[in-house]
Amino acid sequence: MSLFLPARPVAEVPAAERDVIRFWRDRRIFERSVERRKDGRPWVWHDGPPTANGRPHNGHVLTRVFKDVFPRFQTMRGRRAERIAGWDTHGLPVEVEIEKELGIHGRAGIEAYGVGRFIERCQASVFRYIRDWEEMTARIGHWVDLEHAYVTYRRSYVESVWWALSELHRKGLLYRGEKVVWWWAQGGTALSSAEVGLGYREVEDPAVHVALPLEDEPGLSLLVWTTTPW
Repeated sequence: MSLFLPARPVAEVPAAERDVIRFWRDRRIFERSVERRKDGRPWVWHDGPPTANGRPHNGHVLTRVFKDVFPRFQTMRGRRAERIAGWDTHGLPVEVEIEKELGIHGRAGIEAYGVGRFIERCQASVFRYIRDWEEMTARIGHWVDLEHAYVTYRRSYVESVWWALSELHRKGLLYRGEKVVWWWAQGGTALSSAEVGLGYREVEDPAVHVALPLEDEPGLSLLVWTTTPW
């Protein structure tokens, strides 16, 4: 009599994956792992939220795997790690995507369309691929509380950010400084390095030089240089 069961063929790996995911979901394995440590010392972790208006890719899989390692390790040590998920619902990638859909461009186009209407379109778009994100999160075994995820456009989140800022100000931890930043002239805002990388390219900036003779001083002119030739 054999002491071992025959190994499953490789072709059944996808089926095994689905069985494990179903087992975790039906028996609430993640939730129970947190509940069993309700009296443990808290280990606080909040998701650095992705934007769900774009489909997840390999890079997102990598970061989510790392996000899972640390709270899982702390849970194994008996800490209570609740792991709240989050969704980022603001930023230039969202705005640019809606501008493309509406066929408008820049601040003037947004104001002509209506700022309120534009914001509503942005908010409606941020969960466009949330099912893809939830499926990916489950398939890679990333245990995180998606049911109570925070959303950055909700008032509770916005007010919490202002509260944190006020506390920093009250404690004298804020300072005013200067730094060189990329500037989006059409939108009227600074750009992060990630946003610049989305579509950075070198372009020719037209400029003109104009000499303006002075009437009261013959032979003397003012030299004007402008990058906005009308």
